[in-house]
Amino acid sequence: MAKHRIFGSIDPTRGASPHSIAVIGLGRFGQSLALELMNDGAEVLGIDAREDVVQSLNGRLTHVVMADATNEQVLRQLSIPEFDRVVVAIGSDIQASILVTSLLLRFSIRRIWAKAVSDAHGLILEQLGIPHVVYPEKDMGRRVAHIVLGSMQDFIEIDADFAMVKTEVNPEHAGMRLGDSGIRRNHGVTVSSVKHRGAAWQPATEDTVLQAGDTILVTGPTRQAERFSRATS
Repeated sequence: MAKHRIFGSIDPTRGASPHSIAVIGLGRFGQSLALELMNDGAEVLGIDAREDVVQSLNGRLTHVVMADATNEQVLRQLSIPEFDRVVVAIGSDIQASILVTSLLLRFSIRRIWAKAVSDAHGLILEQLGIPHVVYPEKDMGRRVAHIVLGSMQDFIEIDADFAMVKTEVNPEHAGMRLGDSGIRRNHGVTVSSVKHRGAAWQPATEDTVLQAGDTILVTGPTRQAERFSRATS
């Protein structure tokens, strides 16, 4: 029989609740993701083959297991087929990543996210049929590059050619109603939210008056959002 070691107060073999998420691979990305999910109120089962890593997360995740996730019997013993959401965060061993994702597909798990460490790795995962392939290092590199090159405070690429940018109000728009600013007409982007100094974020409307020092969230085609943020500097 396949062996594994369970840490935590609850035995995950009792089954997965509707709010449970399994994270397989507890490297830097997997740990960060698992702990953030816990902070957001999810129940998290973490799986990794390294005992020291698993022990370091004992008490911080709902359940944490030292196990070989490439072993189908082990995954069945841990009730992985009962999970609705699973993240494969394995990055150091591409073969293991592919084996695990293949097993998850065999289990007919509805929602699977898998980390890719290269374009070739990501292409294989996509060809297997993984619906959500993520590139943490690549995506972060793009994000930082956009911030460095522009005057934006933050940048999130929503899709291949659509982004959300956090930036300051251009002085030329200060004192204007958003509806009179011509931002959408002239720049092809939409101001979705505004944060006045010392205040909380609020949805932007045509009647919102932009003020010097305001921070705004802008959405639109990536290039146009970039150009708009550079125009505020």
